[in-house]
Amino acid sequence: MYVDAPNQVIEAASGVRYAYRRTGAASSPSPPLLLLQHYRGTLDGWDPALIDALAAERDVITLDNAGVGLSTGQACRTVRDLARDTLAFMDALGLRQADVLGYSMGGFTAQEVALLRPSAVRRLVLAATAPRGGPCIEGYPEDIVAHTDVDRLNIQDYLYAFFNHTETSQRSGLGFVGRYIEREEDRDLPVPAEVRAAQYEAVVEWGVPDPAALERLSAVTHPTFVAGGDNDRVIPSSAAHLLGGLLPRARVKVYPDSGHGFLFQHHEEFARDVQDFLR
Repeated sequence: MYVDAPNQVIEAASGVRYAYRRTGAASSPSPPLLLLQHYRGTLDGWDPALIDALAAERDVITLDNAGVGLSTGQACRTVRDLARDTLAFMDALGLRQADVLGYSMGGFTAQEVALLRPSAVRRLVLAATAPRGGPCIEGYPEDIVAHTDVDRLNIQDYLYAFFNHTETSQRSGLGFVGRYIEREEDRDLPVPAEVRAAQYEAVVEWGVPDPAALERLSAVTHPTFVAGGDNDRVIPSSAAHLLGGLLPRARVKVYPDSGHGFLFQHHEEFARDVQDFLR
């Protein structure tokens, strides 16, 4: 189970020591499923219930990029550097190819990985994310920044930023928070202000409006599952449909009554959808 997965470390050729966790069906004939995190996310930021559902059939790997959490090195300030950093981790681990699930900022990174080294990716899952240069994604709304650029997120921060402001979604959010705190030992380190600032630079740079950048996605020919919530306050829900239209081999699903954390609220359904897609 992910809540008990040990923290592991591997050193890349650059000398950066990457922290990661690995759980699930190591004997699966399919490539590992590599998960890439959102802004200020760490190894502990994933929903254990989602990871366990994915790991029922797959070898699942989560990581801290350089400078984040338990990983050493300097935090990346552009998405391209995040992608290169992710490839350096894959090289260190001996992963020639993986299925890649990128969540929010991790979805930016996943797109860039697929463009920089297409052979490293078999299939893509892009969750609550947006294409480079798309409309209305140059940074986060002020109310979201107020609830995410803090030293420690509290319950209300999670509920406000990640879940729809309805009774059902907020109740699901409380369930996620309960699962989030279930791991008591060997937790990851919090993300300090300087690392959050570096990551936010990457987010803003990715979101600078640029219609020409959208055309790059025609080169991403990997089968892709694009997913999002129907009322995302962090990244506009319309970005899922935009991505679906730009990617040559994409399917799109929007989950009801949910926000940026739709994959935690609908973790069982989303895991089934991802498993079906990856098969």
